[in-house]
Amino acid sequence: MWSFRRCLKTFSQDPLKKWINHHVRETIFALSSGHGKCGVAVIRTSGPASQEALHLLTKWQALPPPRQVKLASILCPKSGELLDRGLVVWFSGPHSFTGEDCCEYHVHGGPAVVSGLLQALGSLQMLRPAEPGEFTKRAFQNGKLDLTEVEGLGDLIHAETELQRRQALRQMSGELGQLYQRWSQQLIRALAHIEAFIDFSEDDNVEEDVLVAVDEEVKKLQKELEEHLRDNRRGERLRDGIQVVLTGVTNAGKSSLLNVISQKPTAIVSSIPGTTRDVVEATLNIGGYPIILSDTAGLRDSEDPIEREGVRRAKARVEEADILVAVIDVSDDLLSQETLLAHLQNLYSSLQEHEPKNVIVALNKVDLLSQESVVNLEKLCQEFGPPTVCLMSCHTGEGISTFLRTLKDHLEAICGDPLLGAPSITQTRHRHHLTACLDALGHYGVHRQQDLVLSAEELRIAHRQLGAITGRVSAEEILDIIFRDFCIGK
Repeated sequence: MWSFRRCLKTFSQDPLKKWINHHVRETIFALSSGHGKCGVAVIRTSGPASQEALHLLTKWQALPPPRQVKLASILCPKSGELLDRGLVVWFSGPHSFTGEDCCEYHVHGGPAVVSGLLQALGSLQMLRPAEPGEFTKRAFQNGKLDLTEVEGLGDLIHAETELQRRQALRQMSGELGQLYQRWSQQLIRALAHIEAFIDFSEDDNVEEDVLVAVDEEVKKLQKELEEHLRDNRRGERLRDGIQVVLTGVTNAGKSSLLNVISQKPTAIVSSIPGTTRDVVEATLNIGGYPIILSDTAGLRDSEDPIEREGVRRAKARVEEADILVAVIDVSDDLLSQETLLAHLQNLYSSLQEHEPKNVIVALNKVDLLSQESVVNLEKLCQEFGPPTVCLMSCHTGEGISTFLRTLKDHLEAICGDPLLGAPSITQTRHRHHLTACLDALGHYGVHRQQDLVLSAEELRIAHRQLGAITGRVSAEEILDIIFRDFCIGK
C-alpha cells in the first residue's frame, strides 16, 4: 500500500525517467499519407535529428519559420541528386503533434518519388523508420494526447459514416478524457485527505470532519458513474455498428429485403425453401448510422444437418441483435386477418427478450394482395401497436422507403446524436475500467467503518482504474494536494 512517505520516494524517481526518455529519443520517419498513386504525399520526421535531416535534404543554412509552408528542392543527402520539388513545413517542439521537433515533406505522390525520399531519409544514420502508430504513441508519451484522444483519432481515421465522424471528433477533442480526468481529480483529492488523516491525525494536524467530506464525495462520484454506465451502449454501438438481424420462416423474403437495402445481390434469392443456410452480412450506412445487416436461415424444423446448423446460428444471431426485423409473408393463402393477428401476437410473445421499440415487423409481398386486403392490413397495423409494423414489397419496392425511415428512427432512438448530452463510452475497455472503478467505490463503503487503510486502498484502486482509461496516473498529484490542503510541515 502507498503512503505519504512512499509517494515521496516515487516523486524523486519520476523526473529522472522523464529526463532519460527525452534525451535518448531516436528520430523516426514514415509516410503519413495513404499508399498508392496520389497528387500529394506527406512524409514526416519526428525527433531531435529532424533539424539536421532537413539541412541535409534541402541545404538550407537556417530553419524556416515554424508552421509556415516553404517551397524547397529536396535532394539526396549523399549524391546531391534532385529527388523532387515540394513543400516543407517545420514544427518546433513542443508545439507539434508529437511534442518533438517535426518536419513534414509534401511531395508529389508518385511511388518513385515517395520511395526515393524514404530511401534518402533511411540513408541517414540518425534516423530510423517509425513503427506502426509510433508518432501517436510519442504524442501520448509527451502529454499531447491522452489515451481517449488517441482512440478518438483512430476512430476518426476509420469512421465510415457521418455520425461516427462526429463521435470520433468529440472524443478526439478531449471531452471524454476531461470527464474522466475530473473524476480522477476528485478521487485524488479524497485519497490525499485519507492519506493525510492516516499519517498525521495523531498529531492533530487533520480533523475528522475531512472523512465526512470524503464520504460525500465518494457517494456523489458513485452516482455519476452509475448514470454514465447506464447508456445502453450507444457509443460502442455507433462505433462498432448496430446489429440489425432479419429473421422469419423460410421464403418470407429476408434475402430479398437484404438485397433491396444493400442495392446489390448480396444474398442468393430462390423460390426453394431453405436456400440461406448461413448468416449473410452487409455493412451499410442508414442515415449516418452504421449497421451490420444480417440475413439468417429460415426458421423451421429440418432433417438436413446443415440447415439445422443454419437455424441454430440464426437463433444465436437473433439473441445478439440490437434491432430485430421479423419478416412475414402476407401472401400466404392460409394467413387470414385473424390468423395474422394471432401470428403477430405469438411473434411478440417469442421476442419478449427484445424491447418492442427494438423490433420491426415487415409484412412482405403485399403486391400479391388485393387492394381491400391491403387496406385491412393497414387498419390492423394501426390497431396492433408495438412492435412497429411495416407493409412492403421487395419485388416492387412498395413501402421500402417507409421501412428505411422506420429503421432510421429506431437507430436514432438507440444511439441518439453523439454531439448532444454527455460524451458516451465508446470502447469496451472503458466500460471494463469504469465498472471496476464503481466496484472499488462500493468496497470503500464496506471498509470505511472497519479499516481506514483498506478503504484508502479501494480509493487507490478506483483511481488506478480511471487512470488506465486516460493513461495518466501519478503519485505526484496526491502529494501536491496533501501539501496544498494541509500545509504539512509548513
